[in-house]
Amino acid sequence: MDIKRGIWVLAKLLEGVGMVVVLAGVFRSMSLGLEDESLASMSAEFQGLTIGGGMFILGWLLERGVGSR
Repeated sequence: MDIKRGIWVLAKLLEGVGMVVVLAGVFRSMSLGLEDESLASMSAEFQGLTIGGGMFILGWLLERGVGSR
């Protein structure tokens, strides 16, 4: 496997996992919000957005660095 292709695959994997983490954070936030745990809800959403968003941006930067397939 070509090194650029490997980096591209890693970038796409990071982007996908990042979106799943953001979605999980939103669902966790909604669940906590329905239980009247507002502060924990905001914390869960912030953590999901921070971690998932960071993974997505890292993947995007890697993909941008190697160019398109």
